[in-house]
Order: sequence, then C-alpha cells, then structure tokens
Amino acid sequence: MKTKILALVLAVIMLIGCVGLSSCGKKAIPNFDVPEGGYDGSEVTITFYTTMGSNLTAVLDPYIAKFNELYPNIHVEYVVQGGYDDVRNQISTELGVGNQPNIAYCYPDHVALYNLTGAVATLDNLIDSTIEITRADGTKEVLGLTKDQKDDFITGYYEEGRSFGDGLMYTMPFSKSTEVLYYNKTFFEANNIKVPTTWDEMEEVCAKIKEIDPNSIPLGYDSEANWFITMCEQQGSAYTSATGDHYLFDNAENRAFVQRFADWYAKGYLTTQAIYGSYTSGLFVSQEGTRSYMSIGSSAGATHQRPDKVDGKYPFEVGIATVPQMNPEKPKVISQGPSVCIFKKDNPQEVVASWLFVKYLTTNVDFQAEFSAASGYVPVLKSVANNEFYKARLDAADGGDNIAFLSAKVCMEQVDAYYVSPAFNGSSTARDQVGALMQKVLIDPSSLDQAFKDAIDECEYRG
Repeated sequence: MKTKILALVLAVIMLIGCVGLSSCGKKAIPNFDVPEGGYDGSEVTITFYTTMGSNLTAVLDPYIAKFNELYPNIHVEYVVQGGYDDVRNQISTELGVGNQPNIAYCYPDHVALYNLTGAVATLDNLIDSTIEITRADGTKEVLGLTKDQKDDFITGYYEEGRSFGDGLMYTMPFSKSTEVLYYNKTFFEANNIKVPTTWDEMEEVCAKIKEIDPNSIPLGYDSEANWFITMCEQQGSAYTSATGDHYLFDNAENRAFVQRFADWYAKGYLTTQAIYGSYTSGLFVSQEGTRSYMSIGSSAGATHQRPDKVDGKYPFEVGIATVPQMNPEKPKVISQGPSVCIFKKDNPQEVVASWLFVKYLTTNVDFQAEFSAASGYVPVLKSVANNEFYKARLDAADGGDNIAFLSAKVCMEQVDAYYVSPAFNGSSTARDQVGALMQKVLIDPSSLDQAFKDAIDECEYRG
C-alpha cells in the first residue's frame, strides 16, 4: 500500500509541475542531451544513495579516491539509506521538493515509479557519445562506452536497463545475483542420484529422496514469486507487459504449473519460505529432525546454505547447479540485484559527472572483482573471470570454505540464460501477487481459480 501511496503522490506532483522537470506531464521521456564538450571540468558534488554495509564501503572508498585523481573537481558523497525499499521511499519523498540524489541503487519497479515524474535521466546519448575528455593526469577517454566495454557486460544484466517498454536505457548494472540449486552432494553421490536439470527430473529426484528418507522435505524454494515468474519465462507463457494490459498471468499454461507444484506439495516433496516461515536454507543445513536435500535460493546467500562445521569438518559437501529448466537447450534464470540510475538535474554537468562515475565503477574490472568478492554478488562484466585476483578464487571454489565463489562460478557459466521481467509502475505488485497465489494454491489446490482471480484484482486495484 505504501508504494501505491507514493505513486499517487508522484502522479499529483507530475500534474502540478513536477519540480520543474522538462519531461513532466509528457507521455514520452526525452533523451538526455549531452552538453557540447561533455564534462567541462567544473566543480560539482554528486550524491550516491546505496545500501552498502561497512564491508562494501571499504571497497568503494579507495575507488572514489582513484576516480578523484582523474576528476578532482567531481566530489562524490554516498549515503547509506538502509534497504532497497528505504532508498526508494526516501527518493520518492525527495522528488516532491526537487532534492533527489544524483545516483541511486535501484530495481526496475523503483525506476518506473520515479518516472511518473520523468525524473530519471536516459543514458542512451551518454552511452553512445564519442566526445573525448581529457582527465587530470593528461590521459583521455571517450565519454560513452566503447564497443568492447558494451560487449563485456553480461547481456541479461545490461539489457535490464531497457526493460521499461520504450526501448530507452535508464539504468546500468552494478552487482547482480540469481537463483541457483543447492544440493547435498554427499547424499546425492552416496545414493547415486543425478542432479536434476529439468522439472520432470526434479519430480523424479524428489520421489526417490522421499523413498530414502520419508521424513524429509526433498526441496525448499525460497521465493514463490521467483518460481512463478521463472516458470512463465521458461515455458514462454504470459506474465506481464510494460505496455498495454499489464497483468497477463491468468492463463491456462500458468494454472497448469501451479497445479503441478501443488500436487508435489501434497506429496511432501517441497516447501517454500512463506510456508516454512523462514529461509529454506534452515532445512537444508539441518542435521536433526526434518531436513531437505535441495534448496533453491539466491546465489548471493551461498554461505547460508553451508552447514556449520562439526569437530572441524562440514557434515556434508554442498553442490551448486543451475535451477531446473523446461528446456535445458534454452535455459532461463532470473536476474536480480541492484542496478544504478542517474537523476535529472538543472545543471547538466551534474548528470555528466554522475555518468562518468557510474561508468568508472561499472566498467572497472578490478572494482567489480573486489566488490563481488566482498559482497557475494556476481560481477556484471564477463572479463572479471580472467582477473587475476578473482580467477584465483574461482579456481579454489568448492562447497565448503569457498562456497561463495562456487556459487559465483555457476552464475558466470550461465551468462546467456539471464532474463528480466517488464518494468512498469505496478510490476512489483504483480510480483507480490503471483507469490501470494502460489502460496495459497500449494496449501489449498481447490483455491486455484479464486487465487488467480484475486491476484489479478489486487494488481488492478493496487497498480
């Protein structure tokens, strides 16, 4: 409901002038016009809203210092706002008085909300700019991205910036995660169980595990919403659209997979975070009572999927694989984690300076390597896999002490599989509602029709 209220507030602001933004009240958002000459060397201060803890700002600080050696008149100040929703809520409030930051961590639905007032600067002209800038050390750089720089981004992460229905680029990927399948490798090998690559194989594996350990819940899946959305993507069924009718997920194909998983739940094959009441990693690492032998969760949470040592040893080895697919030849896995957006300002030099800083962090292989190692997130550049620092850690990856890098290794091996959902004001509501309907139907399959109807009704009301 808070998001709906923020959206209504921003809509009102848009109608009465929207803090002087030139695109306010227009249906189309114009591209940001790069000033002639690009960055003119003037002194500007740019503010960056993040959710970084002290372990990550410790990585960021030296790179801000290095950036300042190149651009001494661009002063970067970062503000840690708490969680991602805290960033969104703070900015939504500040847009009303024109006091928004220059750069912010964001998710696509946040950007769609901000763009009710046309507040986010499009990046296309900056990305494509061939203006040459001379830095303080005498070296030169092109303001935009070179072909090699563009090609180095993991495609699915980069293309998230264009997921708003108008073909324009609004965000740059900063650090990413996805979902992976954690499995008890020791148990699988002892019982000659093949790691499932399809949902049909997953059903067979769950049945076999249940025979071996009748008290177990073979599979835990943390996010019902991710599961629903991923299944839509894998089987090519409708979920949402950024334009026209937004909410398309009530269809026969989607009802079929929800019904199928409800049957699995009835057989005791699975649980989810909402049903279990906590992250399902708790079942996966458990050494007593009911346990699971597979867990689908965030790649950034790998250390939480590792059991505690007993007498100096891990009770079992953890394996990590890609989530099961409808068609392994055309894999689809979800792209998560923060991107960054740049806000419009009366002084265009602030926008250009913000772009230079964003470009510096997102294309800097060393920064991406160090930040990813510290955060557990996946670097957004393919070439980080060859960075000496990061490669050494990938080479040492295992299901024990180095499990975070094993997770990252799996993520980087599936770079062609990432997808993002359409982004619009209300896309987060759709996500919440499909997660809720999954939970309802798993527990009570007879609620299938009503659960889908209620989800659509809630989306249309709240969106």
